[in-house]
Amino acid sequence: MDMRRLGRAGIEVSPAGFGCWAIGGPFQTPAGEPLGWGEVDDGESVRAIHRAIELGITFFDTADVYGAGHSERVLGRALAGRRDQVVIATKWGNTFDESTRTMHHQDSTPEYVHKAVRASLDRLGTEYIDLYQLHFDTTDEIALALRDACEELVRDGLIRGYAWSTDTVRSAELFAAGAHCAAVQHEASVLHDAPEFFALCEREDLASINRTPLAMGLLGRRDTSRPATGADIRTLPPSWLRYFADGGVPAPEWWEKVSAIREVLQSDGRTLAQGALAWLWARSPRTVPIPGFRTVAQAEENAQAATFGPLQPAHLAEINSLLTT
Repeated sequence: MDMRRLGRAGIEVSPAGFGCWAIGGPFQTPAGEPLGWGEVDDGESVRAIHRAIELGITFFDTADVYGAGHSERVLGRALAGRRDQVVIATKWGNTFDESTRTMHHQDSTPEYVHKAVRASLDRLGTEYIDLYQLHFDTTDEIALALRDACEELVRDGLIRGYAWSTDTVRSAELFAAGAHCAAVQHEASVLHDAPEFFALCEREDLASINRTPLAMGLLGRRDTSRPATGADIRTLPPSWLRYFADGGVPAPEWWEKVSAIREVLQSDGRTLAQGALAWLWARSPRTVPIPGFRTVAQAEENAQAATFGPLQPAHLAEINSLLTT
């Protein structure tokens, strides 16, 4: 597949990026509720990133809060000596304690943006961040001040572009008015179409960075016989994590939808996960899905999805029919 572009920034990236939430390992709320994806092997994470680069992946998306800083540190370790081969996106806004791996609250001040970006640069071991993303929802007034702060970071050479990770179109439109806004990160998958976001990205020349493209693992690695376990957010899912029920098992209504479309997604020899990525590529030329990973095998499966290319229009029509009947 052809490379894709981070909107107005003009930065080319691989058709799929890799989301680095999972490799951050466990972290929690002050009440002890899990926010990560369970235990990880940092060595395996580094090997997976190296393998992804070998297979053509150039875009890696993380956040300072993932693993309470640990994801950025592992990504920085893996990219040492490879910085010129990749594009790095990270996020700011949530405060946390690295020593206890606890996320506390949000800091919406422009002053915190300048503090947070320098902390991320240090953890990532880089002199600049390609795409810096706001990581919480807020009011228009606060967002405008944060957008201005991002423009300052661009002028200072600390970031190349910025975005808002949001599921509110109005918020994305507000950031899109900024000169160096390059993308919007939003939920999108075959189970969660996002036509308004795709239209916005086309209209405003933005990249559509698709979070949860595999529905938190429902479209590939988790089924009714393999529940999530341990310090995994899916074992005690918050209200927004609708794909899983308590105990880490797929929610029945969503599992039925996956079962209905599985055969179409697996057409032409794809795995289920590869078909889910292919649906997003077919949905819009601006999409850059960012599936998560924790192992070399998962990295290989996700990266090799591009060899099949997007689904055909007939596949999209069939899937739409199956999901709406």
